[in-house]
Amino acid sequence: MKKSLVVLFSTVLVLGGVLAGCGSQKTASKKATHTAALVTDGGGIDDKSFNQSAWEGLEKWGASHDLKKGVNGYNYAQSSSDADFFPNINKLIKAKYQTIFAIGYKLDNAVSQSAKNNPNVNFAIIDSNVKNRKNVASVNFKTEQSSFLAGVAAAKTTKTNKVGFVGGIDSAVVKTFEAGFKQGVKAVNPVITVDVKYAGSFTKADVGQSLATAMYNNGADVIYHAAGGTGAGVFTAAKNISKGGQKVWVIGVDQDQKADGKYDGGNVTLASAVKQVGTAVEDLANQAKNDKFPGGKTVTYDLKDKGVALVNDNASPETWQAVKEYQQKIEAGTIKVAAE
Repeated sequence: MKKSLVVLFSTVLVLGGVLAGCGSQKTASKKATHTAALVTDGGGIDDKSFNQSAWEGLEKWGASHDLKKGVNGYNYAQSSSDADFFPNINKLIKAKYQTIFAIGYKLDNAVSQSAKNNPNVNFAIIDSNVKNRKNVASVNFKTEQSSFLAGVAAAKTTKTNKVGFVGGIDSAVVKTFEAGFKQGVKAVNPVITVDVKYAGSFTKADVGQSLATAMYNNGADVIYHAAGGTGAGVFTAAKNISKGGQKVWVIGVDQDQKADGKYDGGNVTLASAVKQVGTAVEDLANQAKNDKFPGGKTVTYDLKDKGVALVNDNASPETWQAVKEYQQKIEAGTIKVAAE
């Protein structure tokens, strides 16, 4: 009798161990959730520019991993001014987001200091280079290449041989847009003049409208903007003038801005120089999830790997053919586009 009880007890222990082992294997095989969030610059996630593109990329990443917006998933922190950068980053760190994206070069100081104080958090900054931080990936785009193609489109479209460029803040990043655009224009026709103006802000549509109106009144018939929310004013100016019977165009930036050019009677968006910030965010978030985050490195996206592009909205077949020919030359390396 005692022997039977001993055998029964041993069997229960072994079975219990097997079941416990199965439970441990099941737990171990379950992948831990990776969380990610972003901090905007002065623009919002609906700025029709690169903040929106970044957020759409993060949303797509979250959906692909069955994550929801909020803690234990993905999220964003809106910055109304530069003073919000540090508090927003700290808020996301305290919420234990493992990868934090900083959208725009204006956040570089905040990212550098936060990365130093939080070495176990991944940081990725768009349009800047943060040095000496092994947990920061610096993400850049060859926007001068897509801007060159914008210049080609403008030069092939203008009837007045006058085109314009409206920038947001006069900075090294925005200068790449200006430089590429001017080079593209001159490659097609060196006689064309390029009027360049800066608004001093990415969020002042009224200033963008004023600058663009003056350019159009001075004879420019195509304006390329790299001005974020300020660029909304460029579209307003173009639509107002086109409604009066004078045909003018806008080349959009960061996202396809065809919808922004629509008005009752037509559309003023010639093309859009897109920057795939959302694709970069999704890519880096996946790398972080797979423990392959490129911390301490600079990651660059260009025409060849589809990180930047010119989208045809209303360009003529002749214009678009020229754009494609120049793109092939850039990708082949026979044309080098200067960033400044």
